[in-house]
Amino acid sequence: MQDERAEQDQLIETFDGRARRRADRRAFFTAALGVAAAGGAFAYADPALAQTTVTDSDVLNFALNLEYLEAQFYLYAVNGSGLPSNLTSSGSGAAGGTVTGGAKVDFTGDPLVGAYAREIAADEQAHVAFLRTALGGSAVAMPNINISSDANGPFTAAARTAGVIGSTDTFNPYSSPNNFLLGAFIFEDVGVTAYKGAAPLLSNKTFLEAAAGILAVEAYHAAIVRTTLYSKGVQALVDATEKISNARDTLDGNPTLDAVRGIGPDDDQGIAPSGSGGTLTANLAPLNSNGLAYSRTPGQVLNIVYLNGGAATMGGFFPNGVNGNIKSTT
Repeated sequence: MQDERAEQDQLIETFDGRARRRADRRAFFTAALGVAAAGGAFAYADPALAQTTVTDSDVLNFALNLEYLEAQFYLYAVNGSGLPSNLTSSGSGAAGGTVTGGAKVDFTGDPLVGAYAREIAADEQAHVAFLRTALGGSAVAMPNINISSDANGPFTAAARTAGVIGSTDTFNPYSSPNNFLLGAFIFEDVGVTAYKGAAPLLSNKTFLEAAAGILAVEAYHAAIVRTTLYSKGVQALVDATEKISNARDTLDGNPTLDAVRGIGPDDDQGIAPSGSGGTLTANLAPLNSNGLAYSRTPGQVLNIVYLNGGAATMGGFFPNGVNGNIKSTT
């Protein structure tokens, strides 16, 4: 076993390091409290709390909250309306929450982006339906969601603090195909890291395989968004992804580097390429030095969607918090 470990460590050390694509981060929130996984269960690392074991159903319900958010954003962008009420109620029949904001995007100037948006919207609705079926009566209702484009909405708050827009400007992800792509960029990379981070928290292999299937689709979505933004050839869009990435990176704290598990303090990347001329290399897949996608804990994911790097139970895209047992960043 020791020999195998030594060989593994030696192999890891020989991998070429990947060029860091980071300028100094815009520090705009404080560090988040971490979480740790233990034996297929989820344990909060907040010393002020007793360790709380969370079940597979709790983990899937946490994922369902994120799917509600993504589905509503894409469906509104495509149709001007969101999920039907039968896909927002709880498994026991309690009514789902409300959606603030959301609007149909005019994709006539970029029909390819419109086609991508319609595909992703259908996929996200399918994810909601699938998770609700898997959870049955245990499925949580959709929480209140804010996807508003107004001056006080979460998209504007995120864009202002990241420096994508000025302190008095408004960011509307529904105003153009390019803005829609940036709005999608805010979500998609986070979804990939959330599902990857949830993998060791699941003990049921059927649930694990299902989560892996959704992870793969979310990764396809993220690749579509990143590739399309990159192919635009617009420096302002590239710069915006770097700023958003730096903001998310600050929000999710400073976890200890673990290159084998895909955990690290620098776990987010925009789409800025490296090199030039014949060495120009795109950055469509945000990976670590071992070519692995990054993982985020549920607490880190909530820090980002709540737009709060500290201890929080609500805010940002979930003004009253998510539903279920995993709802606090701590």
